[in-house]
Amino acid sequence: MDLILFDTISFNELEMTEGKKEITTIGDIRLLVDQFYTRIREDQLVGPVFDAVIRDQWPRHLEKMYTFWETVLLGNHTYFGSPFPPHAKLLIGAQHFNTWLKLWYETLDAYFYGPLAEEAKWRADKMAAMFLSKIEYYQGTGKTPLI
Repeated sequence: MDLILFDTISFNELEMTEGKKEITTIGDIRLLVDQFYTRIREDQLVGPVFDAVIRDQWPRHLEKMYTFWETVLLGNHTYFGSPFPPHAKLLIGAQHFNTWLKLWYETLDAYFYGPLAEEAKWRADKMAAMFLSKIEYYQGTGKTPLI
């Protein structure tokens, strides 16, 4: 019997993806969103911010997030709205967004791999930068966001 030699890159890829899957369905989006918001709610910095705003409306918020990420990642246009306005008046800063991104990346890395997982990270990075920039602008100028 011959010894099978694994290509190091293939082995590393196999190890990195073991127990994970690619994002391909709304079920995957639901898993991602549910696990992410479990981490959010447990976090001492961002958890209280989310709980103060969402209160007892978590099921409604999660449904909205399912449709948002389904639209962004799967191209099924199920989300209609503008994501920034609900965040416009929050008293949050870079540390909150850094924590949000850290938890997003950790959740993706725990459950998923592949092009859409990487796109989800890229999109979250861009969204966090844009939201932070707008929030800092409104906080710094005292202007009221158009919402």
